[in-house]
Amino acid sequence: MNWQEFTALLVLATAMSFSPGPNTTLSTALAANGGLSRAMRFVWAVPVGWSLLLALCAAGIGALVVAAPSLRGVIKALGIAYLLWLAWKLSGSGSLGQADGAQLRVGFRQGVMLQFLNIKAWLLALTLVAGWIAGQPDAWRRFAIVAPVMLVYAFASNFAYALAGALLRNWLAQGRRLLWFNRAMAAVLALTAWWMVGI
Repeated sequence: MNWQEFTALLVLATAMSFSPGPNTTLSTALAANGGLSRAMRFVWAVPVGWSLLLALCAAGIGALVVAAPSLRGVIKALGIAYLLWLAWKLSGSGSLGQADGAQLRVGFRQGVMLQFLNIKAWLLALTLVAGWIAGQPDAWRRFAIVAPVMLVYAFASNFAYALAGALLRNWLAQGRRLLWFNRAMAAVLALTAWWMVGI
């Protein structure tokens, strides 16, 4: 992989990883409601799940998903349903104690599995495989470069969003701020689900 390809990879990784989406929204909301330490299970889950998804796409599963529209439709439908369910749960959390309870439980296992329902994650994985890995004589060496880069970006972006949520935690605890914050985060999740319908 030459330096132009690597630079393009970094640009794509920055744009896709740090733009708002289901992962970054949940990282922010989990940290704002439960603190940074509670959000870290999910923050760590994102790069693990995403790396597994990238590996499967590089191994050929991505081509199967592209070739089978019904399978892609099932993944999309499950992802949309899960995001809407999370948005509904989040929108009702108006106090830190309430949010720390059963309202918002997204741990490591759920975070890993969410990557397989996240159409944005699938699109990025398929783009990376098609643009940087597939059909290249050194495909597995390229995968060995792309995967760690994306793992670092997935962690860094979600940690940055979680840190922002944690820093807002004390301010949000006053009055009805947390309720409105959670409703705003729920709206972002719902808008992401709506966006997923169209792709």
